[in-house]
Order: sequence, then C-alpha cells, then structure tokens
Amino acid sequence: MAPWPLLLLLAAWPPPGSSETRYRSGDPVMLYVNKVGPYHNPQETYHYYQLPVCSPQKIQHKSLSLGEVLDGDRMAESLYEIRFREAAEKKTLCSMTLTPEQVERLRQAIEELYYFEFVVDDLPLRGFVGYVEESGFLPHSHKVGLWTHLDFHLEWNGDRIIYANVSVRDVKPHSLDDVRGPGPLSLTHTYSVRWSETASERRGERRGRGDDGGFFPRTLEIHWLSIINSMVLVFLLVGFVVVILMRVLKNDLARYNLDEEAASSAAGDDFDQGDNGWKIIHTDVFRFPPCRGLLCAVLGVGSQFLALGTSIIVMALLGTFNVHRHGAINSAAVLLYALTCCIAGYVSSNFYRQVGGERWAWNIVLTTSLFSVPFFMTWSVVNTVHWANGSTQALPATTILLLLTVWLLVGFPLTVIGGIFGKNRAGPFDAPCRTKNIAREIPPQPWYKATLVHMTIGGFLPFSAISVELYYIFATVWGREQYTLYGILFFVFAILLSVGACISIALTYFQLSGEDYRWWWRSVLSAGSTGLFIFLYSVFYYARRSNMSGAVQTVEFFGYSLLTGYVFFLMLGTVSFFASLKFIRYIYVNLKMD
Repeated sequence: MAPWPLLLLLAAWPPPGSSETRYRSGDPVMLYVNKVGPYHNPQETYHYYQLPVCSPQKIQHKSLSLGEVLDGDRMAESLYEIRFREAAEKKTLCSMTLTPEQVERLRQAIEELYYFEFVVDDLPLRGFVGYVEESGFLPHSHKVGLWTHLDFHLEWNGDRIIYANVSVRDVKPHSLDDVRGPGPLSLTHTYSVRWSETASERRGERRGRGDDGGFFPRTLEIHWLSIINSMVLVFLLVGFVVVILMRVLKNDLARYNLDEEAASSAAGDDFDQGDNGWKIIHTDVFRFPPCRGLLCAVLGVGSQFLALGTSIIVMALLGTFNVHRHGAINSAAVLLYALTCCIAGYVSSNFYRQVGGERWAWNIVLTTSLFSVPFFMTWSVVNTVHWANGSTQALPATTILLLLTVWLLVGFPLTVIGGIFGKNRAGPFDAPCRTKNIAREIPPQPWYKATLVHMTIGGFLPFSAISVELYYIFATVWGREQYTLYGILFFVFAILLSVGACISIALTYFQLSGEDYRWWWRSVLSAGSTGLFIFLYSVFYYARRSNMSGAVQTVEFFGYSLLTGYVFFLMLGTVSFFASLKFIRYIYVNLKMD
C-alpha cells in the first residue's frame, strides 16, 4: 500500500500556530478576502469576489489546507495595503462604477444580511456588507445602505500580531434606496488602519481572543442544570439495572439452580410462567440471527465510529487542535476515519467468523460500504446543490480526488487488513448453552414488549440524557456559537453510552423473561433508535430554534442531519448489542444446566 496519500493528508493539516508570521516594523501584512454569505445560513457561503466589490485584475488565491477547503474557505489576496505598526487614515481602496444589475445584487445581499470574512495572519475579521433598517408601520420605512469605509484595528506585541478586528463605527453607509434608475452608480471605497500595543500574551491564547472580535455571539457556558439532570438520570438507570435487576436475577438464579426435587416442591410449574421464563429458552437464546453479515457490518462500523468520536474528543481535550483554527477538526476527522477503518474490518470479520459466516470477503465489502455509500450519495446531492448555486462549500475537483484517493489507498486497504486479522484471530462463539436444531415456538407477547415500544423506550431515554447538550452542539455546528467545553462533551458522551448500555440490558431481560429469544437485532434497534430521535430533534431545531432558510442551507442541514442520526444508530446499536451479549452470557454461565 502506497503511503503517499496519507502523507499528503498529514501535510494538509498544519500544526497549530504554523501560519503565525513574525514581522518587522514596516513589513507588509497581507490581508486575504475569504467568503461572504447570509448570517443565518452558516453553510451557505460564496467567494467574496462574487460580489461587485474592489478586486485586483488578476486574482491570486492562497494555498489552503484540506480542512480549510472542507470548511468552505477560498482565500484570495486583496487590494488592502497594510504595513506592520504603520497607521493609515482613509486610504482609497478603489473607485468603481456599478451597473443597475450590480447595485441590485448588492441590495439583495444586504437585505439577506450578508457578512464578509477577511483573514490577516490567520486571524479572521468579520463584518456585515451593508446596513438594513426597518422602522415604523404607517408610514413604513425601509433603508438599505452599503458600507464603503472599513476601520481595521490591529494589536501587536513584539513582532507578532495578537488581535485583529474590523468595524464601521462612526461611519455612515452609502444609501442604495435612491438608486433605482437606469444610470450607473459611482462609489469610492476607503479604509483606515490603526495599530496599538498590547500586553504580552502566551501563544496559545493568541487566537482565542481574536477569533470573532465580538461579531459572533459567545453564549456557551457550563450549563450545570443540564449536567445535573443527565447525572441524575444515569444514576437512576444504573441503580435500576444494578440493584433491582440484579436482585431479580439473584432470585431467579436461586430458584432455577435448585435441585430437581426442591424445584418441583418449591416452585411447582413456575418455570412455565412468562415472568421467569428465561431459563426455558436456554437452548434457543444463542441461536444465530438472520442477516448475520449485515449485523456484523453494523457492529464493525459502529465500533469504528466509537473510536473515531472518542479520539476526536480526547484530542480536543489534549489541545491537539483548536476549534477556531480553520478546518482543523475537519482534517482530523478525515484522517482518523481513514485510520480507524481497520477497526471496522477487524470487529466485523472477527464476529462474522464466530457466528459461522463463510463469505468473509463479501462481509468486508458490506462493512466498507455500510457508511461510505450513504455518505457518498448524501454528499453528492449536497455538493451538487452547492455547485449549482456557486457556493464555496462545493468541493473542488482536486479535493474530491484527494479524498477518494485516501479512501481507496488507505481506508479500504486498512479495512481489508483488519478483516484478515479479525478472521484469522476469531475463535469459536463462546456460548454457555447448546442450541437445539429445532427452534422453540415463541408465545404471544403483550403489546408493551413489541419491538416498536422497545425502540421508543430505548431511544428516548438516552436522547433525554443529552437533549440539552444537543442544543449547544447544534448551535455550534449549524449556528454561530463556539463550543470549547470539551470536558463537558466527553462527560456527556460517556453518559450517552452508559445510558444506552443500561437500558439495553433492562429491555433484553424483559424480552427474555417473556420467552422471546430474538434479542440480537432487537438489542441493536433499542438503543440505536436514539439516532431517530436525534434526527427528529434536528427537524425541531430547524423549524423552531434557527433562522435558516433557502434550498442550499436546507439540503445540507437535513442531508447531514440524516447522516448524523445514522452514525448515532450505528454507535449506540453497537454499544447496546455488546452490553446485552455480555449480560446474557453472564446469566446463563451462572445457570446450572441438566
């Protein structure tokens, strides 16, 4: 396997601080223009030069990392002339004449609350393209203005730029209300630069201060009520499983392990009662389920995403990357996904061989396709919509080829290698009970033991444990918030897995007590249905908690929200299954058989 795609991907993920530049007084400071887009649609972005603004005759683009491209960045050199520690007052950027069509394009962008993003020394500067004012009812006033002057404020310490901001304070916008005729509009764009010295700051704090300059809201704080609510729920569930369920099991085992005479005298025909019927199905409880290959593929990919999610959170806790660094998390996710493909292949192939599977090569193909195919189909639709609308979120052909190469030469081969190791290291299935050739008839089950009811209970309880935290995550991914509470996120992630495992054990016990031994797929669906609740929450968030609109943002939101729910289904289904398997092995190992 050629290692160069992996090396290329690593090279595309620069370490934090790699783009920091040292300056001497009077050195030119390059300001890059990046993107514009509606304020309420974070994923709908366009290149800054798509607007009728001052631009050089030949546009020079900056070389970007993979994460920056995935984040929709398209940086290009600007006409702004800034020199280190040299102030400038109302310098002319350019004079331009706009056609009526260009004026209307600007007016539409301003009314849609377009903001722009510039970058100077890896520090983003953001501001609105124009000004909109709505006032009065009768008479109604609607004013639209374009900012033609920008004030840049930069702070320095030694030979570094520490902070950067752009503002339009004490500046009057150029009104576009009276520009309705067929004639052109003449504009002159100007800018000012102000420098000030600041106290020494550690390098790690450099970007934490200047990431938004107050443009985007900072409202994410430690929400103790949510954490306490989740902790109480976890303690109740764990207490229910450990105390109540174990006491019931202790009584069951004590009765089931009586010798034949004591059992007949003390319990009579209690073995036939539905509430204590899990001993009766000991010859069927380890009967392999239908669609074994698909089940093993789900377990393999679910294990991969468990490792992937845990790794990203731990890396964030260790400060490996900064959430404000352009595209750092995107690069980390792509790299880790490629590297963790071996986990999916190993777990899937190992368990597939244990349950008697013979077509292990087909199982590897199914495992590697279980997530990649739905992801590719969703991404194709989303990327096509972005491309049709000219959005910078549409990936360039070179980036697509790079990602495809990484998957073909790193991800897929690692899946195959992991599958080979898993197949060769697989032992016999550790079943404490022998399985009969003829399956036992399953008695009719009450409505509250139906699959749909178990999915509702098993999905709602883990979802309720993370519902409040889920709002902050959505506000970060689909909004303008900045999430840095990685310790809390790790804690909530552990809570989610714990609740999923506990509720799965409880539901599996109730299912077995009704003499229903079809627990294999039921255990996956019970806690895995949390993904469905997460998708339903995304619909609620879109309708009630966000101001997103338009085809571009809507298609991306629901496409990737559906994928997110699918990933949580795989992860929690895997945790639920292995927790139930461990529990079933435990109770039947401690059961004395004839």
